[in-house]
Amino acid sequence: MSTALLEPPIRRLTRADLRHCADLAQNRGWARAEGVWGLLLAAGTGYGIDAPEGEGLAACCVLTPYGSGLAAVGKLLVAGEYGRRGLGRRLMAQIMAAAGETPLVLYATPQGRPIYQELGFVETGRTERLRGTLDGAADTSAAGVLTRRATAEDIPAIVRLDAAVFGVDRTHLITRLPATADRLWVAEDGGEITGCAAGWSSSDAYGIGPLTARDTATARALLVTVARSVEGPVLLSVHGEQKDLLDWAVEHGMTPVSGTSEMIYGIGELPGDRRRAFAPLSLATG
Repeated sequence: MSTALLEPPIRRLTRADLRHCADLAQNRGWARAEGVWGLLLAAGTGYGIDAPEGEGLAACCVLTPYGSGLAAVGKLLVAGEYGRRGLGRRLMAQIMAAAGETPLVLYATPQGRPIYQELGFVETGRTERLRGTLDGAADTSAAGVLTRRATAEDIPAIVRLDAAVFGVDRTHLITRLPATADRLWVAEDGGEITGCAAGWSSSDAYGIGPLTARDTATARALLVTVARSVEGPVLLSVHGEQKDLLDWAVEHGMTPVSGTSEMIYGIGELPGDRRRAFAPLSLATG
């Protein structure tokens, strides 16, 4: 095996790499999710390893800082033809070195979980990925909750809600949602923004995330609103502790298709009010 394959250089990714990132996601059976890639490459720092043969990427990963107190690791992908060569481990070493003392959070597939455990990550929860079309009976859950398309005037309130839920400053991420997501919705009660959901176009299923809401009823109403705005199935990953939303979604036509482990490094527990976090961004269309 050539030295180029053993130690290919790691480089910083730019928005010019967006198509190659989407190609790599497709290579691994994920949705291309070009909108999500555009958001992450703008709000975070992407690292990649070029394919030794031909055009494109052999592997990539993105580090997204949340203020100075937390950073998220996402989209760690290695092309199938370059697997088992240590590329993923090398990228994680780069990510952890770049993060320094900043605590990390990520969502691990069953295949990746042992690697992260070896690196010192600890599992703190689960997410369940659901896919499907809500039945007509689900519409009653939206009754009594006002949902609408978000406007520019809503962004400061959405940022405040997100900060309260996640306990970190994600302004640079949330303020980019109107330009990168396909659509953005809010729930409102008496002029107060009580929930928010972003939607992402995809050829396979319409991705939803992040989804934050003050309670399960609001989360259900937002999910119904998003699902009724598109044709075909929707896809979202629900935090495992949100059992009421999980059970309701399955009861009304959605199917669990996979699960991931929420894992942290360098911190005892995640900040914020996790009771209002229903679905993350990073798995919206992954």
